[in-house]
Amino acid sequence: MAHADRDTLPNVVKPSHYAIFLANLELGGSWGYNGTVKIDASVSKPTKEIVLNVKEISVVKAEIQAASTSIKAVDISYDKVSERATLSFEKEIAPGDVLLNIEFTATINEAMAGFSRAKYKATVTPASSTPKADEFHYMLSTQFEACDARRAFPCFDEPNLKATFDFEIEIPKDLVALGNMPVKSERDGSKEGLKIVSFERTPVMSTYLLAWAVGDFEYVEAQTERKYNGASIPVRVYTTRGLKDQAYYALGCAHKTIDYFSELFGIDYPLPKSDLLCVHKFASGAMENWGLVTYRTTAVLFDEGKSDARYKNRIAYVVAHELAHQWFGNLVTMDWWSELWLNEGFATWVGWLAVDHFYPEWNVWSQFVAESFRQASQLDSLRASHPIEVPVKNALEVDQIFDHISYLKGSSVIRMLSSHLGQDTFIKGVSDYLKAHAYGNATTNDLWSALSKASGQDVNSFMDPWIRKIGYPVVTVAEEPSQISVRQTRFLSSGDVKPEEDETIWWIPLGIKTGSESADIKLQALTSKSDTIRDINETFYKLNRDQTGFYRTNYPSERLAKLGQNLHLLSTEDKIGLVGDAAALAVSGEGTTPALLALIEGFAQETNYLVWSQISTSLANLQTVFAGNETVATALKSFKLKLVTPAVETIGWEFPPGEDYLTGQLRKLLIAMAGNAGHEGIIAEAKRRFQLWASGQDPSAIHSNLRSTIFGLNISEGDRVEFDRVKEEYLKTDSVDGKEICLSSLGRTKNPELVQEYLDLVFSDHVAVQDVHTGAASLAANSKARHLLWQYMKSNWAAVSTRLSSNNVVFERFVRLGLAKFSDIGVAEDIKSFFQDKDTGAYDRALVIVADSIRTNARYKDREEQLLLEWLQAHGY
Repeated sequence: MAHADRDTLPNVVKPSHYAIFLANLELGGSWGYNGTVKIDASVSKPTKEIVLNVKEISVVKAEIQAASTSIKAVDISYDKVSERATLSFEKEIAPGDVLLNIEFTATINEAMAGFSRAKYKATVTPASSTPKADEFHYMLSTQFEACDARRAFPCFDEPNLKATFDFEIEIPKDLVALGNMPVKSERDGSKEGLKIVSFERTPVMSTYLLAWAVGDFEYVEAQTERKYNGASIPVRVYTTRGLKDQAYYALGCAHKTIDYFSELFGIDYPLPKSDLLCVHKFASGAMENWGLVTYRTTAVLFDEGKSDARYKNRIAYVVAHELAHQWFGNLVTMDWWSELWLNEGFATWVGWLAVDHFYPEWNVWSQFVAESFRQASQLDSLRASHPIEVPVKNALEVDQIFDHISYLKGSSVIRMLSSHLGQDTFIKGVSDYLKAHAYGNATTNDLWSALSKASGQDVNSFMDPWIRKIGYPVVTVAEEPSQISVRQTRFLSSGDVKPEEDETIWWIPLGIKTGSESADIKLQALTSKSDTIRDINETFYKLNRDQTGFYRTNYPSERLAKLGQNLHLLSTEDKIGLVGDAAALAVSGEGTTPALLALIEGFAQETNYLVWSQISTSLANLQTVFAGNETVATALKSFKLKLVTPAVETIGWEFPPGEDYLTGQLRKLLIAMAGNAGHEGIIAEAKRRFQLWASGQDPSAIHSNLRSTIFGLNISEGDRVEFDRVKEEYLKTDSVDGKEICLSSLGRTKNPELVQEYLDLVFSDHVAVQDVHTGAASLAANSKARHLLWQYMKSNWAAVSTRLSSNNVVFERFVRLGLAKFSDIGVAEDIKSFFQDKDTGAYDRALVIVADSIRTNARYKDREEQLLLEWLQAHGY
């Protein structure tokens, strides 16, 4: 069926099976290869042309076999813009089943998209092993989502043109090949030293989920505890040689997660094996290829005793997220890219559900509110946002909607719905949906139908605005004796909502806690612009229990102060939500910064890491926005110092054995906050430990959890000596999280000369393209350096764009993270005029977000600067 709102391939040919063979891989030099693909397909009407997708591929010849005849392609033309090839045949192809044979040549690229190569340095390994330490080697792997299978072989590269796949590849005998399915056979290749590896046939699936990899791999293995068709399933984590010992933690997460999701969804894991592969060059965090999930190094490797504990949290979540996709995305796939959120929003929510199941002590739903809810609501409060389900006419535009809306707003809205329906009911509806559409494609409405049936509620009617409308509401509360009135309006952080932008009426679950023990819960929803809620206990009430609803709450200022005095009645999620709402409302002008700071003052005795994380984020934003006013900046530092001092002096520097994860993370955060606020004792101790480590006197003087904090403080407070030592560590360390920590810390320098050196490092071959955004984010957060980053971008744009243009995901991320922290309209105008004559196709959405963010910050600064200064001075800061 053709869709007028989609730019898709002609619906004349529908593939059902691909047989792919790759040979003559040039491993070095031109990096070319030869391929053949045989596609079983059905032709629906007479045609002399077949149109399919190719990118950076040359079709050598093509022919159709139908019945007993063979028809050759007499002309092959390419449309590079639409990434299509038209095969014109010498005579008409009749409707019916056909076999399309194509011979082609292509390249193993360095773009982290399609079939690509990653250069890496071998780690120290036993003398008998190859490769030798410090030699450069290559691994090959694929990354096809969203539209890059067409870079590896000619295909019908759309998510609802599902097919089965046979895959064969000829490689050197001393290398390992991996695919979606287990190896079926190996035979001698066309030359001495080569072998041909054939894989079992895949289930019916989309082209973007096909995957293969080649390299000097080794693995660690576990078996699922559950039996599938009478046997356990092998689960393996593959790494390049020398790294497998860092893969055990991810392995432990993976096999348990497969069993958990099989139970949860009531559908057995569908494949005979599950492989996880560590890839040295990777644009995103991971990719859910069916049976062969690929990960960037920091999302799958953990070096016990050397890595920062927070990477355990990250690995557990990313592993769970990608394995959730094996059902939600792979087994049942969205019909078209406009419904990307169906894959990503659900995998995000259920990924956290799995982590919560295995690590209840991590309190991950509080983490979800402090991180995912916060990031989603921040982006969605800009005019530059987009609906969760966003119209996508051309699939080539889809890269820029792999963002916080599709993932984090999508998952926040699912969390809100699950909380309303009850988790068991919600999971039953999801299971029914998966069973009904297994091995096929589905739409958002299909999910709503299954959930409506499971719950007996009209889910579509109340969820539709959440999915298809832009933005989210703020609920403003007005108090009357023993009742409150509530009113919903669209929330924009710029605070200037126009009537035509405020026409949506959202279904808002109010979840009101009330009463002296906060035990009485009112579950009604707001389904009109305003309403009155009766029987409210004036002693205490709070809306949006556990921050499950995706909205802001704006209380009268006296009520906000009272809530700050009754923190013992609030859950961790409630506290995070309270601070986050107050901070966002200060930005929009519906609240004030003094009200936010007065609320935060009440948290001096707080002991929860995730609450402190939200406080830290809110204060960091104030320091970003008001950085240009030295008096305000200094007073904010004093505020932060007074707030954090009791907590940091209580928690100390040491990590006792057996301490829980959250306490360890709290220590790291408080030391960083206190040091950045100028706490002399903390800075002195950070310098002492750094010196012991840097001089080699005590290599273990810096605990693995404190590297980011101590490196950052020493670079911020120090100069060249500290910078050069951390740079040296960056260049020589083989710790994957250590590299990320060093690179981020170096961006804290305040010395303009060192900022230039840092930028030269970031854009050198020493920093992988996938990590360049780390440098941008670090400098953007540094008020003394962000203007130097922008200056560098302008002065070196040819080199910057050349370095980043091979991968749109990387390019977009760099522009957005590097430029969105300014609070000066003049800079916004400068950015606009600079990019006016550039081809911004890869990052045009990022530029809109940047412009919107800067304008919002500038309005906030102009409106609140004097008021904030007066409050800080009046309170002795």
